[in-house]
Amino acid sequence: MGSKNKLKRFRENETFGNVIQPTRDELVHHQFDLKGQWNKSFFKNSNPLVLELGCGKGEYSIALAKRYPNKNFIGIDIKGARFWRGAKTAVEEQIENVAFLRTQIELIDLAFDEKEVDEIWITFPDPQIKYKRTKHRMTNSEFLKRYKKILKDDGVVNLKTDSEFMHGYTLGLLHGEGHEVLYANHNVYRQEGSPDEVTSIQTHYEGLYLEKNKPITYIRFKIK
Repeated sequence: MGSKNKLKRFRENETFGNVIQPTRDELVHHQFDLKGQWNKSFFKNSNPLVLELGCGKGEYSIALAKRYPNKNFIGIDIKGARFWRGAKTAVEEQIENVAFLRTQIELIDLAFDEKEVDEIWITFPDPQIKYKRTKHRMTNSEFLKRYKKILKDDGVVNLKTDSEFMHGYTLGLLHGEGHEVLYANHNVYRQEGSPDEVTSIQTHYEGLYLEKNKPITYIRFKIK
């Protein structure tokens, strides 16, 4: 994507009412007004709040929002030029139960209050295979602690990935730390009875993976 195109998308994001872009300073110094107030101040209802972390173009957030009109969805990514597509689609199609938050996942517990979130989706994250990159792996122990802080007591996390490595790493960590694995499958499209929202919603890249017969893995779990 050219720099002109990026700038155009950044400018357009600023005009969208469904895009929130707090500064790091606002989050760190507790000046972010929506923390603890997402449903009351932004969505103006008390529906369950669901996050998609590393949402990319926002395809999954948009599809889930359409599928579950009685839930509120927030796609989160640091790359605003990417989720511009999802935000624009939501504006054009008047999908009012979805928003996009531009921030780093490392700051997630500064953007949401304790027990404010009902569910988290992590879709096709970078597996960060090299050992020195483990601190960026989105299901490592430190990230799980942040998720637990903002999730309600019965909140769940969904991990959908094409990476067998990420799937195995996460399963091993969950079992090792005593978390509750509710469902796990290393090839959801080959398994009868796979959750419908996992197999009926596909991102662009997921479609490409499936064309190459690459297995798509899925884990649903609770953090203890």
